[in-house]
Amino acid sequence: MDTRQEGIIPQKETNIDGLQQLVLDLPLPNEAFFALVETTASLVAVSEKYWQSQGLNGARIRVLVEIAKQGGAILPSVLAGRIGVTKANISLLLAPLEKDGYISRTGHVHDGRKTVISITEAGCTLLSQQLPGNRAAVAEKMNRLDLDELRQLMVLLHKLNQR
Repeated sequence: MDTRQEGIIPQKETNIDGLQQLVLDLPLPNEAFFALVETTASLVAVSEKYWQSQGLNGARIRVLVEIAKQGGAILPSVLAGRIGVTKANISLLLAPLEKDGYISRTGHVHDGRKTVISITEAGCTLLSQQLPGNRAAVAEKMNRLDLDELRQLMVLLHKLNQR
């Protein structure tokens, strides 16, 4: 039997039993953390699959969503903080959105050194057309939980997010 077909890879002559035990034996808080990470990755994959099927980039959509959540305009530094990227990386996300006409950059009204990022009409249209399909794809997976379970999950997630 070919063990590679079953995902089993023959090990080298090294003994990793101790290390394997360390990574497998987790206290309950750590086990819950890694289960949450794995679940999050699975749900993000559902969302990303949807965006890819539409020829879109999920990270760029996230930028547009965050700008819309802030009323349509935001400073790049604030945007970077909200989506968890560096100020340098936010420029990499903004450039193609500006090129495609989904955002515009204008000078700050009170501080000419700052730039304001605004969602354009084309960006609003893109979100209006695409968000319902993405939300339906994610909801399909989340609907494995009933309403009481979803409410309980929300309470627990809010509790974990408290500082």
